[in-house]
Amino acid sequence: MLQPLVCEVDLSARKTGKLLDTSVLIDGRIADICEAHFLEGPLEVPQFVLHELQQIADSSDTLRRQRGRRGLEVLQKIQKMPHLETVVLETPDSADSDVDRKLVELARKTGAKIITNDFNLNKVASVQGISVLNVNQLANALRPAVLPGESMRVFILREGKEANQGVAYLEDGTMVVVDGARRHMNRNIEIAVTSVHQTPAGKMIFGRLMEERNEASAPMARHAAAGRAENGGRITDSMSSERGAKREVPDPTKEFD
Repeated sequence: MLQPLVCEVDLSARKTGKLLDTSVLIDGRIADICEAHFLEGPLEVPQFVLHELQQIADSSDTLRRQRGRRGLEVLQKIQKMPHLETVVLETPDSADSDVDRKLVELARKTGAKIITNDFNLNKVASVQGISVLNVNQLANALRPAVLPGESMRVFILREGKEANQGVAYLEDGTMVVVDGARRHMNRNIEIAVTSVHQTPAGKMIFGRLMEERNEASAPMARHAAAGRAENGGRITDSMSSERGAKREVPDPTKEFD
């Protein structure tokens, strides 16, 4: 009979703090990730990150003010989640006004991970051996796989950079570039995927109109049909010749008449 393996586990060592940066709070998707129980606490918001959010929310620029208020609302939403521990870290005042640099230094001292969607902060922290959870990378990983040859229906929203190209977007924000779709602006069309490219910003899908694909295959089908008809004619002629040859064979019994 197998005996259960019993070992001591240091629970305090399992709880690694996760520092939230300004960009991930303004983005807002972190709240949905937390609500889906994909993250466990403690989530930590340094005082200097909260201060930066407040400054953005008090900005005279309308767009910056809306972004700052959104970040504060997202933080309040996360704090109200009963399954998640969220704390605001009191940090000593510093002459350094660079929030990213202070965040990296705090993570290095405490061993915490950084949650962000800032590309530069991600690179700087990774170079210094700090674990980073990038929301953009998570979003890219969760996008459904699309393979060349598959068909999809898209809405052509604008013109592409190249002649006759049209551009569409999937629900997750993936850009779809379609050859020959410029004339279908503001319309839903069926396309065939030709290739998928991975970029630092995410995936890009390239495709062409389904009708062009059908038109390209039509000559091949007609050629194949013509070939079958030609072969069938030769077979028919051959069979007719064979039947004619059989009719011309003399009857051996006539030699004895």
